[in-house]
Amino acid sequence: MGFAEAITSGFGSMTKFSGRANRSEFWYWILFVAILEIVAYVLRGLLGGNDNTFVGLIFNLIALVLILATLAVGCRRLHDTGKTGWLQVLLIIPCVGHIILIVLWLPASQTGDNQYGPPA
Repeated sequence: MGFAEAITSGFGSMTKFSGRANRSEFWYWILFVAILEIVAYVLRGLLGGNDNTFVGLIFNLIALVLILATLAVGCRRLHDTGKTGWLQVLLIIPCVGHIILIVLWLPASQTGDNQYGPPA
C-alpha cells in the first residue's frame, strides 16, 4: 500500500476498529499525521492560534478527528499481528506505553486468516 492509499484508507476507515491493517498502511498513516502536526503547529503560530479561540477550536477539532483515525488504524494493526486492539490502553502510561506499543506494531503480519479476519 502506498502513501496516498494509506491516507485514503485511514480517513475511509476512521471509525472501523475491526479488521486488519498491514505495516505499510499503519506507518504511512503515522507519517502523514506527523507531517500534518508539524504543518499545524507552524500555521497555528502564524495565525495566532494561542490568542485566537476560533483558530484553536478548528485545530482541536482536526486533532480529534486524527486521534480517532489513528486509534482505529492502530487497533487494526494490532489485529494484523494477532493481538487485541485494547492494548492501545497502554498509551495512557507515559513513555513506557508508547515504547511497548511501537514494539507491538513492528512485527510482520500474520500470514493467512486470524481471529480478526483475512489479511489486509
